[in-house]
Amino acid sequence: MAFSQISPHPVTDEIEQDGKPSEGSLESEGSLADGMRVIAEFVRTLPRKPGVYRMIAADGEVLYVGKARSLRSRVAAYTQPTRLENRLMRMVSNTRSMEFVVTDSEAEALLLENNLIKRFRPRFNVLLRDDKSFPYIVIRRDTAWPQLAKHRGTREPGNEYFGPFASATAVNRTLYALQRAFPLRSCSDGVFSTRTRPCLQYQIKRCTAPCVGRIDKPEYDVIVGEVRDFLGGRNREVQQALGERMEKASADLQFEQAAVLRDRIRALAHIQSHQSISLPSIDEADIFAAHAEGGQVCVQVFFLRAGQNLGNRAYFPSHAKELDESAVLSAFIGQFYEARQAPRLILVSHEVAEAELLERALGMTAGHKVEIRNPRRGDQKDALDQAVTNAREALARRMAERGTQRQLLEGVARVFNLEGPPERIEVYDNSHIQGHAPIGAMIVAGPDGFIKNSYRKFNIKSEDAAGDDFAMMREVLSRRFGRALKENPERDDESWPDLLLIDGGQGQLEAARQVLVELGIEDIAVVGIAKGPDRDAGRERFFLAGRPPFGLEPRDPVLYFLQRLRDEAHRFAIGTHRTRRAADITRSALDEVPGIGASRKRALLHHFGSARAVAVATLEDIKSVPGISDALAQKIHDHFRGGS
Repeated sequence: MAFSQISPHPVTDEIEQDGKPSEGSLESEGSLADGMRVIAEFVRTLPRKPGVYRMIAADGEVLYVGKARSLRSRVAAYTQPTRLENRLMRMVSNTRSMEFVVTDSEAEALLLENNLIKRFRPRFNVLLRDDKSFPYIVIRRDTAWPQLAKHRGTREPGNEYFGPFASATAVNRTLYALQRAFPLRSCSDGVFSTRTRPCLQYQIKRCTAPCVGRIDKPEYDVIVGEVRDFLGGRNREVQQALGERMEKASADLQFEQAAVLRDRIRALAHIQSHQSISLPSIDEADIFAAHAEGGQVCVQVFFLRAGQNLGNRAYFPSHAKELDESAVLSAFIGQFYEARQAPRLILVSHEVAEAELLERALGMTAGHKVEIRNPRRGDQKDALDQAVTNAREALARRMAERGTQRQLLEGVARVFNLEGPPERIEVYDNSHIQGHAPIGAMIVAGPDGFIKNSYRKFNIKSEDAAGDDFAMMREVLSRRFGRALKENPERDDESWPDLLLIDGGQGQLEAARQVLVELGIEDIAVVGIAKGPDRDAGRERFFLAGRPPFGLEPRDPVLYFLQRLRDEAHRFAIGTHRTRRAADITRSALDEVPGIGASRKRALLHHFGSARAVAVATLEDIKSVPGISDALAQKIHDHFRGGS
């Protein structure tokens, strides 16, 4: 690509002769005539060549970036007010300077336009607000025992990547089902090299424990080949082969092995059951469906790879209200692939302006031919209709969620650098008095506030953990997530959190992170929240891995929200601890005797005055209590004297 810059020239002299202020003193809001006069000065010297132009305000803000087949013809259109929409009139009124870049072709101009839009984010362009990279599933080949893991960022040569997936949720759901179907290691190299015994992943049959030699290398490589074939589109062949092996194992009376293969087949079926849109006839395609309502547009993007749906993501681009779906979609697609490689086929819900030009531009960066298609019938049209329905529903949800709670969750995501607003936050706190009646507590919050039917309490079972806040936190999180992995290893329901808030500082944070790493859970954000100096509210410190402790402004609404979460967890923990402590105080030694209910307990206490007196009473004395049979009296007597 070859670009040449056209330097802007001054136009202030002509403006001053007409009695107008100079360019440097113009306000950001000027008259339409002023803007058109500025633009007309540039038109006289512009070439009739393709290129990119920028409209710039008096303060240097880039107002708009556009591309043109002929710079002179395109820019001259802005000097004809009868052909301008209201949005363009406002833009021209603010324009006080322009800059130009000449390109060799219109396709190169389109690529440069998208690059500059991403760089300057002009307010009169359609803007793609979310341009984060997409996650992939990687089979790491740089180790003797290949690892199956999630990957985001730069690709390393030699590894095998499958995707992209639309979101972390989509890749996690697929990854955990894959680990159940293909039990390859998912732990990091550091954990793998230091293991001396199998971890929980092995116990729940999601890893073959190569770290401690529970599987041979050739057998492990067979599983690697199976997962590669499945992700590469040969899912039917893989399932058929597993089915044949299961039948053979069953015929050979190897029922345990047959059950393992059966569970692997079910896991593969589980992955496919989540494909709401599936086009087996298409090897690779992206679907873009747009729906406009109330001055907003939602663009749903679906990723199809190897005939499988790898998830979808909703985007809400910033744009002028008068633009329709077709115009928004055209600008959106160009920006979407500015830093990504386009597939060979792109399905769109609306006709895209200058589709052939966009195809050429995307093909230049992708290195292969790209086709943009708007099907009118068949299974592709059915898939697009379903995507449009998703876009319509996503836009309705977004408009309904425009409230305080959503804004606070977005603030939490911004403060803690999350991928998006958390849908489920779990807050953990411990409570005890010098190790007595220790409990752990979990409260849950989401877009609709506190989810009280999801609150959980944990009676600390380990005597060594009582009184040790770090050990208590480890026990609570081990029980919570260990059980969650066993009950729902695919992690495909709403019970999995996006963020953990731990009441405490660096020590509690590290204890929580160690538990999650041990369980192979490394994609949940964990934050420690500690009270400030003198335990003053408003001076809390937040602890995140890889970042120094920090605080928020005392009047920040996000800080108040996080304080409420912490205080709710503290209230629940204290209340649960007090309930348990009260029960311990009122508990009698008679409660431990089998067969003693409330009425017989009352009768014994009424007769002897205390449980201690019952413990030292003779057998004959116990028999004399009304309602106590000879057999029960013998049982009570033996209980307190260690008899059988």
